[in-house]
Amino acid sequence: MDSLPKVSIGIIGVVILQIGGFIWWTAQQASTISTLKETVNILTVENNATDKTNLIRDVQRNTDHLQEIIDILSEFYEDMEDGDNEIWEDIDMINEDMGGMASHMMEIIKLQSRIAILEKTVEFSRNDGM
Repeated sequence: MDSLPKVSIGIIGVVILQIGGFIWWTAQQASTISTLKETVNILTVENNATDKTNLIRDVQRNTDHLQEIIDILSEFYEDMEDGDNEIWEDIDMINEDMGGMASHMMEIIKLQSRIAILEKTVEFSRNDGM
């Protein structure tokens, strides 16, 4: 027994206490990690629910906005169609007026040609001595 090193009971007690402390610390870390995992899982579920709720709300809001845009565009196109109809009515009226004006111009030209013929006839008659 002389060949064995002599170790005091105090050192053995300190080593056992350190091992016990390490085991306790490791158990606390495992418990903390387990609690944190549960918390992360709960927060993930809550976050997913929040994301889903936000997504549904955003989709509904965008749907409403799109409907408003569609309504505005419908009114705009109706106004454009009314404006187009008014423009075509104005164009038809102008064409009618231009057609009337053209016929008046033709009548004036015919009258001018008749007057010119009459003037030439009168001039010829004066020159001829009638």
